[in-house]
Amino acid sequence: MQRKDAKQFDQEVLDLYDDYAHGRLNRREYVSRLAAFAVGGLTVEALMANLSPNYAWAQQVDPNDPRIKTETASYDSPKGAGEMKGLLARPAEGTKFPAVLVIHENRGLNPYIEDVARRLATDGFLAFAPDALTPLGGYPGNDDEGRAMQAKRDRDEMTQDFIAAAKFLDTHDLSTGKVGAVGFCFGGGVVNQLAVQIPDVIDAAVPFYGSQPDVSDVPKIGAPLLIHNAELDRRILAGAPAFEQALKENNKPFEAFVYAGVNHGFHNDTTPRYDKDAAKLAWQRTVAFFKKHLV
Repeated sequence: MQRKDAKQFDQEVLDLYDDYAHGRLNRREYVSRLAAFAVGGLTVEALMANLSPNYAWAQQVDPNDPRIKTETASYDSPKGAGEMKGLLARPAEGTKFPAVLVIHENRGLNPYIEDVARRLATDGFLAFAPDALTPLGGYPGNDDEGRAMQAKRDRDEMTQDFIAAAKFLDTHDLSTGKVGAVGFCFGGGVVNQLAVQIPDVIDAAVPFYGSQPDVSDVPKIGAPLLIHNAELDRRILAGAPAFEQALKENNKPFEAFVYAGVNHGFHNDTTPRYDKDAAKLAWQRTVAFFKKHLV
C-alpha cells in the first residue's frame, strides 16, 4: 500500500484516528463516525486501512545492519511487573556507550519503536526499548491488540517498569552511566515522569508530544529537556504553556519546539500523520541534544 500524506485527509478524520488510537473512541464509534467521510467510492474499510500503521514503512535500519548489534535483554522490575524484556541495540564496535531509554506509545514495543532504538545505535548510543506488554506475553503483532493489552496494565506499575529500565541502563556493563530518555505519546509522558521521579538517573529527557507532569513536580526535575510538540495536537498543547512557565520559574534548562501544520504522532513513519520534514528535524535535534548532554 502506498503511503498517503496527511494533507490527503480531512483533519477531522485524522482527529478521529487520534481519538481511536488513544481510547477516547471505541472501534464501533470510530467506524460509525468514519462512515461520514467514506464518499466517492471510498469504503470505511479502505479508509481505516489507509489510516492504520504499516510497519513496512518504518524500517530505516535493518535488524541485521552490520553497524550495530541487537539482542533481547531481560531486567528485573521489583516494584513493577517483575521480569521485563526489551530490545537492546548498540554499535558493533566499542565497549562503552552513552545510553538512551526508548519508551513506546500506548500499544507495546512495535516495529517502529524497535527501529528507533536501532537508529540510536547507529548514532553511537546503547539504546534500550522495553516492552510494557512483557507480563502479558509481549507485543502481539498488531497495534489494536497491543493497545487493548496495554490498557489492562496499571499505569503506575508500568512507570515503575520504565524506572527499573533506566536503572538497568545506568549500571549496564556497556553503559558509560550517562542515561537519556526519549518517548512518544504515552512514552513522552513517561519521559516527563522519569525526569521528575529519578533525577539522579536521567541526564537528558526528550518527550515527543507527551502529557506534562503536574507543575508542582517541576522543581524535582534535574535533567535538561527537549520538548517536541505538534501544532495540530490541541490535546497536548493545552498543557504546554503552564508546564513551560513552571520550567522557566524554576530555572530548569529546556527547549520546546512546536512543529507547524503537523499532527500528534508526526514522528511515527507508519501512518499518514507522519511528516517527513518535521520528523527529520526533530530527530536531528534529538540526536544532537543527546550528544551534547550524554557524550
